[in-house]
Amino acid sequence: MDIKNHRLKNSGFQFKESPNHSGKMKDGQPDSIVIHYTAGGSAESAVRTLSNPARKASAHLVIGRDGSVTQLVPFDTVAWHAGRSSYEGRSGFNNFSIGIEIDNAGKLTKTEEGHTSWFGKDYPAKDVIRATHRNEHQPSYWHKYTEQQINLVFDVCSVLIDTYAITLIVGHEEIAPSRKTDPGPAFPLDKLRERLLQTERAEDGSADGSADEETMQGNVGVVTASKLNIRSEPWLQAKTAAPPIPRGTMLKILDETDDWYQVDVITRGWVSKKFVST
Repeated sequence: MDIKNHRLKNSGFQFKESPNHSGKMKDGQPDSIVIHYTAGGSAESAVRTLSNPARKASAHLVIGRDGSVTQLVPFDTVAWHAGRSSYEGRSGFNNFSIGIEIDNAGKLTKTEEGHTSWFGKDYPAKDVIRATHRNEHQPSYWHKYTEQQINLVFDVCSVLIDTYAITLIVGHEEIAPSRKTDPGPAFPLDKLRERLLQTERAEDGSADGSADEETMQGNVGVVTASKLNIRSEPWLQAKTAAPPIPRGTMLKILDETDDWYQVDVITRGWVSKKFVST
């Protein structure tokens, strides 16, 4: 999976451009990702809705329960997914964020027959969890995400972080808490952030506070991303040379060019400098 011309490329992924978008984002954007659920019955219905000019809504990606991915708007273009939104002093998240819609019915109502969505579809108990939303005080019933969806969202966000200057991942529920509940407690939003954006470096010093001598000399680095791709050449679309390197891995730096280090770890290859602390 990679990104070319602001489109996600992978076997089976498709691009169906929605007419519901604005112009290009400003230089340096996007820097944020917003996670949503579709609150609908299928990924196909979400794609239709988000491509309907009368609905005046869109997102960059729709991720189906089977792991299907449909891109509706290029990543450098403003999609209409956030609406009225603000967080940590910034507002208007459409202008600088990538919107990911995950096929999920959202909040459910318990009935004699089982658990029912707002649009009348019933879901079996195996597809439902009871949990308390971060913006609420009492537990409710929520449609589960599939493991395939969750893994795919993690992978997509990792590629986005590897491509753009992403520093923030939020739920719609956090940037519009008075009117939105997505992605809800069934989605591991905090774990997503912790795994992909946490950059604390435990290896900054040893137990006595002294730094590693080789690290101080600058020929050893430490991976700060949760997973760092190692590529055969120093450019983003180059083939990966080995499985992603986990956070905390020590790297021997052999060479550098522009934004890349050539390193020796499992195999020799190139990694993005912004995810290596030296």
